[in-house]
Amino acid sequence: MALKFGVLALVEARPGKEKDVWDFLNGGRDIVLGEPDTRTWYAFRVDDVTFGIFDTFESEAGRQAHLGGAIPAALAEHGPTLLAKDPDIRLVEIIAVK
Repeated sequence: MALKFGVLALVEARPGKEKDVWDFLNGGRDIVLGEPDTRTWYAFRVDDVTFGIFDTFESEAGRQAHLGGAIPAALAEHGPTLLAKDPDIRLVEIIAVK
C-alpha cells in the first residue's frame, strides 16, 4: 500500500527552551516505534527556535490513531512550558514518494 496521508507539525520553542524541545522531539522516536501504522516519522529543526515533525501513513485510520496517541498527548501536556505558541498542525495529502 502507498503512503497517502501525512501530518506536518511545526512548533516554536519558548526562549531558552530550544534544547528541551530538541530533547522532547528526540524522545518521541521511541514512542512511535510502537505505532505500526506510522510508516515514517521525522523530527527536525528549521532554525534556532522552529522545530517540526512529519509523519506518513498508508491510511486515514492510521493517521487518526497517531493523532489520538502518545505524541500528541505529550505535546498537549508539555507544550505550554516548552512552546512559545500553539503548534501549527496540518493534515497533508501525499502526492508522490520516492
